[in-house]
Amino acid sequence: MSNQKASTRSHARANRVIPGFGISFGITVTLLCIIVLIPLGFLIWSTLNLTFEDFIKTITSSRALASYAVSLSCALIATLINAVMGTVLAWVLVRYSFPGKRILDGLIELPFALPTAIAGLSLTALTVDTGWVGSIFANWGIDIAYTRIGIIIALTFVGFPFVVRSVQPVLEKIDYQTEEASEMLGAGRIRTFFSLLLPEIRPALLAGAGLSFARCLGEYGSVIFIAGNTPFQTEITPLLIMSQLQEYDYAEATALALVLLIVSFVVLFAMNAVQTRASRKTQG
Repeated sequence: MSNQKASTRSHARANRVIPGFGISFGITVTLLCIIVLIPLGFLIWSTLNLTFEDFIKTITSSRALASYAVSLSCALIATLINAVMGTVLAWVLVRYSFPGKRILDGLIELPFALPTAIAGLSLTALTVDTGWVGSIFANWGIDIAYTRIGIIIALTFVGFPFVVRSVQPVLEKIDYQTEEASEMLGAGRIRTFFSLLLPEIRPALLAGAGLSFARCLGEYGSVIFIAGNTPFQTEITPLLIMSQLQEYDYAEATALALVLLIVSFVVLFAMNAVQTRASRKTQG
């Protein structure tokens, strides 16, 4: 009996991938608490300074609801654009070789490295009526800067790397010969993509789109300059939160932030559930 227990313990130790799992797990949990859980807990604790009636009144005010509509609609449109264009860009980087490919691949990381305020200023300078891009559309009577179109452009800029970097590794693992076989059997490129490739990249695409949506929903720096910040029209929820903070109304600011936090968590958990379900189907 003792030999059996000893063999079981040795087998369990052999299956451990990380040496010193106990210490590694403890460090991981500690950092998770310090970086993530404690700030989020403080956010919820600050919201408790409001009564339930005041909390509901704050998050359902007409100005707050209008800011939700602007943030959610612009974030959703930007995410859809990123899902399509990010997949196309990942496809080009994986399947084709061309001069400057490495430079283009590196530029994808630019929204991660570039301060969002600089991105907002640059996009605003380009899209105002006197800018290079804005002047072209101004001739047709289309305003970009200080409208929801400008917000969508800024959110698309900061969110598209998530989709590219999520889909690109999956496409690299798909053998090109499977696509050639599909075309030899009479399937066109469109049918090959939707029948063969899309099921393979769908979990990664949804994960990247979820991360992009969460980033767009809480984006502030790149949007503040190009949005115009007109209440009930182009005011995003993060800007409304900053306005409450400038008035030292921390309780109402944290209440609005809690709403965005819940929406982001729901989206990320939904994407995680889809990925888990897809992986189980693949294993099964």
